[in-house]
Parts: sequence; C-alpha cells; structure tokens
Amino acid sequence: MELQSTLVVIMILYFSGILFWGFYQGKKVKSGADFSIAGRKLPGWVAALSERATGESSWALLGLPGAAYATGLLEVWTAIGCVMGILVAWIFLAGRLRDEAARYQAVTFTDFLAKRHGEVGKWIRISGSLTIVFFFFFYVGAQFIGGGKTLNNLFGMDQDWAMLLIVLLVIPYTIYGGFRSVTYTDVIQAILMIVTLIVAPIAGIFYLRSHKQEELFASSMSEALEKAGSTYSSLTEGLDTSALQPLLGDGANLASGLATGIVIAGAFSWFFGYLGGQPQLTTRFMAIKSKKDARIARNIGVIWTVIAYTGALCVGYIGLAIFGPQGLTDQETVMPSVLTTVFPPIISGILITGVLAAIISTANSLLILSATEFSENLMPRSANSNNGNLRSSRLITGIMSLIALAVAYWSPSDLIYTIVSFVWAGIGSTFSVVILLTLFWKRYHGKAALWTIIIGVIFTLVWMGSGWDQVITSRLMTFIVALAVGISTTFLIQKKQTNNE
Repeated sequence: MELQSTLVVIMILYFSGILFWGFYQGKKVKSGADFSIAGRKLPGWVAALSERATGESSWALLGLPGAAYATGLLEVWTAIGCVMGILVAWIFLAGRLRDEAARYQAVTFTDFLAKRHGEVGKWIRISGSLTIVFFFFFYVGAQFIGGGKTLNNLFGMDQDWAMLLIVLLVIPYTIYGGFRSVTYTDVIQAILMIVTLIVAPIAGIFYLRSHKQEELFASSMSEALEKAGSTYSSLTEGLDTSALQPLLGDGANLASGLATGIVIAGAFSWFFGYLGGQPQLTTRFMAIKSKKDARIARNIGVIWTVIAYTGALCVGYIGLAIFGPQGLTDQETVMPSVLTTVFPPIISGILITGVLAAIISTANSLLILSATEFSENLMPRSANSNNGNLRSSRLITGIMSLIALAVAYWSPSDLIYTIVSFVWAGIGSTFSVVILLTLFWKRYHGKAALWTIIIGVIFTLVWMGSGWDQVITSRLMTFIVALAVGISTTFLIQKKQTNNE
C-alpha cells in the first residue's frame, strides 16, 4: 500500500510537470511547419534525446527486457542488430538527411520523398502517407498496451481502463503543441529513461549479492542463465528451428546450421528498420538546426544507445535471477517488477515513471507524425491559412489517438514485441530501402520508389498473414524483397524527366 501511494504521488507530480512543459512549448507553435517539424530549428542535443526517447519506448523498457528474461542470451542478437542500425543511422544518415530535407524544404517524411522524386510525387505522398498512418495505428496501440500493462502490474488496474488513462495523459499537450512540445518533453523523458537503465542494473547486481541464495532463483546473472537451462545460456542453442526443418531436411548438420543462421539473421534483422525507414526517427534528423548540431546529436545518440541497450538486457537477466524463468506471468512486466523489488518505494516510483515516460514519448511522437502525414499529404491545404492548417492538424491528432486506442483494444496480440515487429517490417524495412537508394544511388527514381513502397507493404501483409513470418521473419524478407524491387524497377522502368531534374 505504501508503494502504491508513493507511486501515485510521484506520477501525478511528474505528469503535471510534463503537461505544463508541453503546453509552454506549445505556445511557440504558430504554423503547420512548427507543428510538424518545429520550424527545422531543433538544437542537436534536443534532436538526439528526442530521437532516442521516441525510438526506444515500451520496446526497450518492456519488450526487450521481457524477451531477454524469456529467452536468455539469444536476445543479444536482437540488441546487436538494433544498436548497429542506430549507430549506422546516426553516423552515416542523419547529417545527409538533414541537408537533403533542408534543400527541398520538406516538412514531413513523405514530403521529402515526394519532392525528391517529383515525377511521381503525388502518388508517393498518397501511398507513403497511407502506409505510415495504417501501420502507426498498431505502433501507437503497442504503446497504449505497454502503459496498460505497467499500470496493471503496479496497481492492479484493469488494463483497458489503464490504456484509456494513458491516452488522456498523451493527448492534451500533443494536440496543442505538436512536434515542438513532443520533442522538448522527450528530452526530460530520455534523461529519466537512461537514468533508469543505468541505475536499475547496478542496484540489481547489489541486490543479488546482498540476499541469501534461498531467497532468489540465482545469485548472479550468469548463474541464472546457467540454471535456467542450456537454451538460456547459449547464443544459438535457444533457437527454435523446428519450423525450418521440413524445408531443409531431417537432422543434417548442414540443414541445422543453415536454420540456425536464418534465425540469427532474423533476430539481427531489426538492424534494417533503423536505416532511415522509421519516419518518427528520420523527422528528428530532418529537424536539426545545423550541421554542427547534427554532429552533436550524433555523438549523444550513439552514447545513449549503447548504454541503454546494455542496461535493458541486464534488467531482463536480473529479473531471471530474482524470479526464475517461470516467476512472472507476463514476461514484459519484468522491468517494473525488478524496480519495485530492488528499490524502496520512492525511488522505484521515480524510475517506473521513466517506463511510462518512454511509452508516452513514443506514443505522442507517432501521433504527431501520423497526423501531419495525413493532414499535409492526404488533405487539401489552404495556402493562405496557417491557423486553419494548424487547427486541422490538431483535430486529426485527436481523432487518430482514439482510433489507435481502439486498435489496442482489439489487437490480435498484446505482446509489444510482436506488434512492433509487424510495424518494423511494414514500414521500417520498406522505407529503409527507399531512403538508402534515394540518398546513395543517383539512378534511383520516383517510379522505382513508388513500386518499392507498394510491393514492400503488400509483401509484408501477405508474408505475415500466411504464417511464413514464423519461419523467416518478415523484417528480413521485406527488406530483401523491397531492395530487389527497388533495384530491378530502376533498370526496367524508364524515369520520367521533369523540369527540376
């Protein structure tokens, strides 16, 4: 009871502060461009922390620790893929995307692609925006599910009502202040998230060492992995390759090795979604104020990422040591469960607020991006009315929040890991190909980009709907198929010349 009371007080104070800060920043929003991309004036440190808070969300604080708790060392491959993708994005793509967006005066993700490939810009706007809006309903829904799980775990609150409460916390300042409010509140959220991911593993290690063996499943992370079984303590032995055996033959070493390689590649395949294909992250690159700020953002983003992913895995393994492999009914509650176990109420309250902060920072970022994509690219715009455009962006943000909540209620899966993987394939793997070819291959043209988007999305839906995703993940297959389509259509379809080229 003491813990719950403390948590309630801390969360009320924290979210009251966040709402105030969000509304304060929202007062500086005067136009649709301010609402959608903060006038392209984000300082580097703000862009970096906002991008990291948006990118990690319930995925890094609930999904990844939960997967580490449930599968052991196997989840290291996922972490490696994510970290490598983020590093490549910040080191090689962020500065170039910032310069290209400024050159074309793009205010949204698809606005950049449409202006860059002007010969079919209209159709890229339509197909790209519809794709983003569709998949982001599921992505935002995953954040609401994550918030619902956290509140249910802490207070026993019904998950459906808890999700509604999360929506009520997200909507007000998101609607009012748009991208600017979201990015500046993200800074606070990112700091709290990284503090949580640093402090929790350190405190967890001390907790394991200071308690008797009989009170725990294991006295260290390494011992927990060993005791849980060989599938937990090996980087490859925990792989489920049974679905591949009918295709590769019975019991042959070659078949087994190939199956193992395919599954490892699938875990690593989170890498591909970070290569410019996540619009909510790419718009942070586009909004950076200057080249100097882009370099500052790169350094902050890289350091934050390495620390955060190391901490997330450690929390999962510490949870395994405390609770054992069967100790939690929902693997994705391992983070709040560890925090409430190893810390006194006031400290765990502050750190658990960091979990909700991650969820909210991503939810509002996704809502803003979806709303601006819809309002800027799918609705008629008034050339002479910034206020009218701003009002429509705010209205659409509110409506999309409610639709995403409905998707969360009726989602076929409440496992955050599964939902995010679906979005990662449909958007991340598809648009990463489009961004990479657009930035680094001059011959790549608009018609090829349009076909890449269409085929990539259709392939993801068909592949996952057929059940083949259980054999080879669509994150990997969609990237391969989209890349093949992008390259082949560049050669096979003639580029339409425009006056701008």
